[in-house]
Amino acid sequence: MKQSLINKRNNRRAIRTRTKIKSVGNGVRLSVFRSNTNVYAQIIDDATGKTLMSASSLETKTKGKKTDASKNVGKTIAEKALKAGIKKVVFDKGKYKYHGRIKAVAEGAREAGLSL
Repeated sequence: MKQSLINKRNNRRAIRTRTKIKSVGNGVRLSVFRSNTNVYAQIIDDATGKTLMSASSLETKTKGKKTDASKNVGKTIAEKALKAGIKKVVFDKGKYKYHGRIKAVAEGAREAGLSL
C-alpha cells in the first residue's frame, strides 16, 4: 500500500518535470537517472529522439562519497557537451527531488561551463 503511494508521488513529480521541460522547448535536455549505487546522465535531443552523449559514475570511477561521484559525472557530461558544441541544455531530474546526488550532477555541469 505504502509503495503504491510513493510510486504515485514519483509519477506526479515526473509528469510535472516533463511538462515544464516541454514548455521551455529548447530541444536538448540533460536527463539524470540514479540507482542505489550509480548515477547516469544523458544529453538527449528531443527533436530527433536520440541520445547525443552519456556519462555515468561507472566510467568516472571516483572513490569516496556518491555525491562526489555524481559531481564528476556532471563535469564529464558537460565537457563532452561543450566539445560537441552544446552550451545550453534543460535539466531533466525526472522523478527525483533536486537534492543530494541529483543536485551534485547539476552543480558539476554548471562548474564545467554548461548552462542549465
